[in-house]
Amino acid sequence: MGRADKSVPGCFGYPLSIFFIVINEFCERFSYYGMRAVLVLYFKYFLRWDDNLSTVVYHTFVAICYLTPILGAIIADSWLGKFKTIIYLSIVYAVGQVVMSVSAINDLTDGNRDGVPDTIPLHVALSMIGLVLIALGTGGIKPCVAAFGGDQFDESQDKQRSRFFSIFYLSINAGSLLSTIITPILRGQMCGIHTQQKCYPLAFGVPAALMVVALVVFIAGSGMYSKVSPQGNIIVKVIKCISFAIKNRYRNRSKSIPKREHWMDWANEKYDELLIAQIKMVLKVLFLYIPLPMFWALFDQQGSRWTLQADTMNGNFGAIQIQPDQMQTVNPILILVLVPVVDIIVYPLIKKCKLNFTPLRKITVGMFLAAMAFVVAAIVQREIDPTLPKFPKINEVQVKVINLGTENLNVSYKENLNLPSETLSSYKASAYMDLPVDSTIYFTYGNISQGFPFEGFSGETRYTYIVRNDNRVEAIWDEDISRKPEQGNNAIKFINNLQETITVMVDNENVTDILPFSFSNYTMLKLGVKTIKGITESGKNCSVQSMEFGFGSSYTIIIKECSSSMSIDYIEDIKANTVHMALQIPQYFLITCGEVVFSVTGLEFSYSQAPSNMKSVLQAGWLLTVAVGNIIVLIVAGASGLSEQWAEYLLFAALLVAVCIIFGIMAYFYTYIDPAEIEAQFDSDGKKKKEKEIEAMGLDISDGPQSQTKM
Repeated sequence: MGRADKSVPGCFGYPLSIFFIVINEFCERFSYYGMRAVLVLYFKYFLRWDDNLSTVVYHTFVAICYLTPILGAIIADSWLGKFKTIIYLSIVYAVGQVVMSVSAINDLTDGNRDGVPDTIPLHVALSMIGLVLIALGTGGIKPCVAAFGGDQFDESQDKQRSRFFSIFYLSINAGSLLSTIITPILRGQMCGIHTQQKCYPLAFGVPAALMVVALVVFIAGSGMYSKVSPQGNIIVKVIKCISFAIKNRYRNRSKSIPKREHWMDWANEKYDELLIAQIKMVLKVLFLYIPLPMFWALFDQQGSRWTLQADTMNGNFGAIQIQPDQMQTVNPILILVLVPVVDIIVYPLIKKCKLNFTPLRKITVGMFLAAMAFVVAAIVQREIDPTLPKFPKINEVQVKVINLGTENLNVSYKENLNLPSETLSSYKASAYMDLPVDSTIYFTYGNISQGFPFEGFSGETRYTYIVRNDNRVEAIWDEDISRKPEQGNNAIKFINNLQETITVMVDNENVTDILPFSFSNYTMLKLGVKTIKGITESGKNCSVQSMEFGFGSSYTIIIKECSSSMSIDYIEDIKANTVHMALQIPQYFLITCGEVVFSVTGLEFSYSQAPSNMKSVLQAGWLLTVAVGNIIVLIVAGASGLSEQWAEYLLFAALLVAVCIIFGIMAYFYTYIDPAEIEAQFDSDGKKKKEKEIEAMGLDISDGPQSQTKM
């Protein structure tokens, strides 16, 4: 099928069809970035993975998203065409988003009451299926949508086509910005059938709905599109040509055949000279791409390590409360501000200072700025680390004891543990003690003593014993949370030390009925002062104003009395986050500045140095650097063995500085070319013109690059 009839509807000089494409791109980017914004916290808090596993799976997913564009380009150019490829892979994409939403439903089975998924393998399996489908969909359509938009313009609409790409880029950033604000809010809602939990189904469901909208909008414009038939994929042709050159050179290595100027010249027997010359140009640029993945290794950690870092910080900005995954919005906001500032103010000022700020120098500066961002992240992490609680290691538990008796309580342990005993007065709590999972703890009131072995205790877990005396030792235990509360909430658990059952409410929301000498379940509270009310079994009403809760703390609250007022004591289990999220803004600013001068310049450089028919090859190569960058994160984080996060940040910064130096040296020896001039030296059959013809055209006939601008 060739191009559609040119008499398609128009609006303000633009084909009406492009508005469907722009809306489609906005919805698709909303879907992708919205899902990705909450992904690492979904792994950590819903699937209960640790930080390292969450980071590994996150970057594996992003890497696949940037590997699949090559597959999408091959399918579109060689088989289905861009239109059908976008349709079919968008369906795969939407199905993947729906599967992700379903995977986050806690009540898939019988539904438990603690907010932890009932059947973890089922949730993990559905999540992985959903992510694979999303990666195939988003990556597959990535090289098609923008190019399909360009196909809608005819040769006389160069100005409109250029503006379309600006609008297209704006729609990407708008979708990214809105989604990274909205989906964390949706995630923060409480939902569920059997139990209330953070609403990941909604956080994934809305992006799924937007992907369906994107598909419907794109199909709605079908009758207006100009559709170009598949012409054969240049990427496949390039790969075949390179493969033939390598094989031919290998086959003739022992024969007395004269050496050829370039190893690609070994493809002369089968492929025309123009194609070989074009591939040489592409390989020259691709060689420069080798160090670039290290930039993306740092850049894409905004959605993993930096989000996990924000999860341990205070997001209270006064009038608003920022969630950890919402900090990612700083990047698109700064992009929208910095791109015009850099283009309109910074670059002209540099030019006025008569500094030759070439594209490769810009890319080098961008890499250096990203490295500095990670130095700042390391400094921030050093501020955070002293404020974090120490949780138990594998095969260890942490146990604290609260004395609810009227006499002093002596706490001791098995003799072979060599741990000192401790005496607690009434209503006092011990600190958490690190103990082996097979320990025994002894409680003594005066002459009455009893031992309690740790039966049913799991490693890497915290527990609380409450103990009282009534002519004997009574003790019961309950499991405490063993991680920071999610998104700055405060985890509160009540202990009823009355002689009767009490119903507790916080800000008029029912907590639970708490039996005498027992624990309530955890309830999550936002920051601020709360009103705690109680109604006893005998009908007594009491209330008290709570302390001011911070951001990300955990308390055990002992109810001591309920008469006209409520008497309570607080036991702090996890301190509130004290380091403010605003401290992350400098690192976001630095890495966004790096992105502006690295990413935008890199795309422009790739386009200007690519032959006319191989722009897509270099686009695929550029996207491949993003994929490799995410793979580097997995390798470095796994191989470094660093236990301190700040040290890992410095390691990544040091690696990028080293790579930056290497790239700077490579860039110094690179000479810019004009692909059009080189292509003009060949005739329509792909053969090089005679020297006299080339000289008549006023072109440089040397085989080297045409322009001598360095770096």
